[in-house]
Amino acid sequence: MTTREPTARRRAVSTRECTLPDERTLAYAVAGDPNGDPLVVHHGTPGSRLFAAVCGPIATEAGVRLVVPDRPGYGKSSPPPRGWSLGDWQTDVRELLATEGTTTEPTGGDAADENGDARSAGVPHVGFSGGGPFALAAAGPDDRVGLVSTVVPPAETGLARLAAVPFAVRLLFRLSKPLARVRGSEAVIAQYTDREVPAAVADAVAADFHEALRQGATAVAREARWFGEVSIGRPPRRATVRAWHGTDDDNAPIEPVREHLDGGDGRLTSVESDHLGTLLDRQREVFEWAIG
Repeated sequence: MTTREPTARRRAVSTRECTLPDERTLAYAVAGDPNGDPLVVHHGTPGSRLFAAVCGPIATEAGVRLVVPDRPGYGKSSPPPRGWSLGDWQTDVRELLATEGTTTEPTGGDAADENGDARSAGVPHVGFSGGGPFALAAAGPDDRVGLVSTVVPPAETGLARLAAVPFAVRLLFRLSKPLARVRGSEAVIAQYTDREVPAAVADAVAADFHEALRQGATAVAREARWFGEVSIGRPPRRATVRAWHGTDDDNAPIEPVREHLDGGDGRLTSVESDHLGTLLDRQREVFEWAIG
């Protein structure tokens, strides 16, 4: 099933749905170059498939076809069943890619690119902010995984600490959603960056935020609780990981990323920017690296 999202950048975002084996609906967006190399992008926390509108124009320039799913309980995706965990996300994403007719099987050898990174043999993944752990969870052997402004569990972010208090996250977003609607997209953008951004970007970020809370804040609370309790998953065998992270990122500090990757799990590129600014500054570089 396909519908068209309205307004500005969202005109180029197509929303689709796939039915999972347990009858849940997994909604996702497709944007960028329709004939380009596929790339699965994992939205932040909170976030939704409409994150595709934030990245769509640059993806088109880079020749990349974005596939951006609503995680369970966000946007138009069904809530998860009892016992569903971060590790089950890989199965859900594989079903989505099968629906799209996109293979996740290895397609080549271990040739290296000009940076010395092994080329991805499957579908690459990019995770932004809270989507980072989900990108790692969804990736298979030989896949490339790009992490942008990622959260590294167990995290000590404000949202993770708040999640330790029952109902606190849901109450926070129950109040913040109508406030953001009254104050406009600037109130949403201010949560992620101190810089001024083009109106089209602000509109896309605000739409992503509001769509994330379509079903309330239960999904946000669940993920924030996980981020405070679990450890980040190790990349699948032979997966190639690279992270881009802002030195001025107050939402997800850079040091936990540096410490994690110092263990030999990938390469970190530090950026003189903040949380959302790192994505806006480096998204083309990220996409081109991911598709090899």
